[in-house]
Amino acid sequence: MRETKLKKFDVMISEQEIDRKVDEIAAKISSDYEGESIIVIGVLTGAFIFTADLVRSLTVPVETVDFVQVSSYEGDKSTGNLVFKKDISTDIEGKNVLIVEDIVDTGRTLKQLKKMFEERNPKSIKICTAFDKPSRRVNDLVPDYNCFTIPDKFIVGYGLDYDGKYRDYKDVRIVRTDDE
Repeated sequence: MRETKLKKFDVMISEQEIDRKVDEIAAKISSDYEGESIIVIGVLTGAFIFTADLVRSLTVPVETVDFVQVSSYEGDKSTGNLVFKKDISTDIEGKNVLIVEDIVDTGRTLKQLKKMFEERNPKSIKICTAFDKPSRRVNDLVPDYNCFTIPDKFIVGYGLDYDGKYRDYKDVRIVRTDDE
């Protein structure tokens, strides 16, 4: 898909639906971790907005928020090759860790991240995603928390991008091309 072929963006999930689901997931996480604190690790760049919204909605103590930056996409396709650009600076040994991702597609990125973090001996690791595409999964990864299960469509907005653009949309939109 090339930039020049983009035709329109159809709204898939409204800003209001996203806000409601983030609050629901935050309530579930807060219930699950009642009486304990957590470390939230957002996956840059796509999850920065979701991470911020989620952290502000949690009622359990958030010990710290950190970020890891990895990349496995070129345009609208996952390459399967994980490139680390930034590791976390927080010691997670003996801590409850919540990895926050924008979208789980093939599951490769999260599977590798989870394995890497497990080697650092946390008390627990759970995964929270804003959007899940189980139809594209190539492994057995299942997020512990998921706001929306979506079909196999390329989406932008709410932190998700197309070659760095459109992250600022407050809703989520399906990318359509001239030939769709």
